[in-house]
Amino acid sequence: QVQLVESGGGLVQPGGSLRLSCVASEIFFSITGMGWYRQAPGQQRELVAAISRGGTTNYADSVKGRFTISRDNAKKTVYLQMNSLKPEDTAVYYCNRQVGSSLGYSPSSPWGQGTQVTVSS
Repeated sequence: QVQLVESGGGLVQPGGSLRLSCVASEIFFSITGMGWYRQAPGQQRELVAAISRGGTTNYADSVKGRFTISRDNAKKTVYLQMNSLKPEDTAVYYCNRQVGSSLGYSPSSPWGQGTQVTVSS
């Protein structure tokens, strides 16, 4: 069972940047797609960005041009670089293994604890 540990969240002012990291325990990390998701209070969890094992990416419309997902297979880590942050980006951010080659909403592992991102002045 894959374990996922997210980090890098915090409090940032609007327009600021954060870089989230997610380390996976799975030895087959390099052959799985990975996704970043977020859940704001009172809202459903949504897909923010996904990356295939080959590096193809997909982004939610709300973050296109501001967020970048990347991966380092040697470190079994997936990153989310978040720039030009807005108050509406405030949420708990989670990573997850994708089902197959899906780049849509398709988490396949138990959720970790996530990392809180708060965008506020």
